[in-house]
Amino acid sequence: MDDQRNMRATTALLLRAEGYTVSEAANGEEALMALSGGGLDLMLTDLKMEPMDGLTLLKKALAVAPRLQVIMMTAFGSIESAVEAMRQGAFDYVTKPFKEGELRFRVERALERARLQLTVDKLADDFNERHGLSALVGSSPAMRELTSRLMRVAQSDATVLVQGESGTGKELVARALHAHSRRKGKAFVPVNCAAISETLLESELFGHAKGAFTGAVRARRGLVEEADGGTLFIDEVTETTPAFQSKLLRTLQDGEVRRVGESTAVKVDVRIVAATNREIELEVREKRFRQDLYYRLNVVTLRVPPLRERLEDVPALAMHFLERANARSPNPKRLSSAAVDHLMGYGFPGNVRELENLVEQAAALAESEELLPEDFPLRPSARVMAAGPVGTPALVAQDGSTRSPTLAEAVEDAERRAIEQALERHGTDLGRVAEELAVSSTTLWRKMKRLNLRPPGGEHRE
Repeated sequence: MDDQRNMRATTALLLRAEGYTVSEAANGEEALMALSGGGLDLMLTDLKMEPMDGLTLLKKALAVAPRLQVIMMTAFGSIESAVEAMRQGAFDYVTKPFKEGELRFRVERALERARLQLTVDKLADDFNERHGLSALVGSSPAMRELTSRLMRVAQSDATVLVQGESGTGKELVARALHAHSRRKGKAFVPVNCAAISETLLESELFGHAKGAFTGAVRARRGLVEEADGGTLFIDEVTETTPAFQSKLLRTLQDGEVRRVGESTAVKVDVRIVAATNREIELEVREKRFRQDLYYRLNVVTLRVPPLRERLEDVPALAMHFLERANARSPNPKRLSSAAVDHLMGYGFPGNVRELENLVEQAAALAESEELLPEDFPLRPSARVMAAGPVGTPALVAQDGSTRSPTLAEAVEDAERRAIEQALERHGTDLGRVAEELAVSSTTLWRKMKRLNLRPPGGEHRE
């Protein structure tokens, strides 16, 4: 776009010779009309024009076509104005008179950026399709409340704390938050604090300078910097030490990160979503988690309900997991109504993750096309019983009467069942067991020792 006809015609001729499709406009209004029709990736415009100058056209053009790439053409004495145009969204500028090679180079760069933006947008759409609200299967009141609250907070930049038992789908909730936020075109970066040793966690999250410690042969950006502009998901945040919590608190307060071994800080724009399967208020009261960090993380809380509190979602979840299994198998299976009834009478101590494993196992091992109750071996101790709340078995006293378990007994029983089932699946591979249960290896070993549990054929370490 140029109000000087000769300059406009010469530039258009040069670009057409390179194989580009070019539309010409004599003024800003004509340019905006052309942009409103869509299909244009790049606009070259002069800075000094009448009656609409280049900066005004830039603002209006980006309002019409937000992904448009803009190159400003300006005389040498107006470079400061061209730089200001780049601050307002222009991709580049070129000073007149320019050589053909220089213009060709800048146009190629601008169009490459436009192609990359299309790729990013497609990836963002794919992410939203995979991880949006459709990934949160279920229509129970508890899930409707969760999704309603999620959508209300998604568009803000508020820090979110996701609470729920292991296997409930806390990371799915975090991904759905990102998919429906204004940051969806940027990175979603997850980190599981329980899966990384204490000595490596700080470096992994904050990065390090070359030579900061043995093995640091080159400088490295941390995951916080990788998530700049996007969302950082910190899973199992209560598994961290007070020293690490102090550094995380500083990042949340100041919006900056200091790499290990460096004295200067780097500004970051990151939304934090943290998650825990522990009762974090108890962790604060017991002085295992910093109270000031808790208040920083707990701006908005999303509680993911355990599956035993939404058993009406079991049929939809089972069908969802079976469809995924069928997509990977040459022998698709179908779910019988008897199998659905069988599953709905179970307490699911392992939550949605346990149901997923059960369905995948049945789809892989069942001989008939229809999945029957016997294809889903369930632990009798986790059956839903009428004497207590959903998923809570009754206890029998010495006099033959029944009573509901205490909270401590119910928690211990659930922990025992979850660990036993994971041990059955993974045997002596305690690393896999810890990963499935979303706890650190040390925490797993401590719980197994307290509950007197051993892997099949294995022995405890002392």
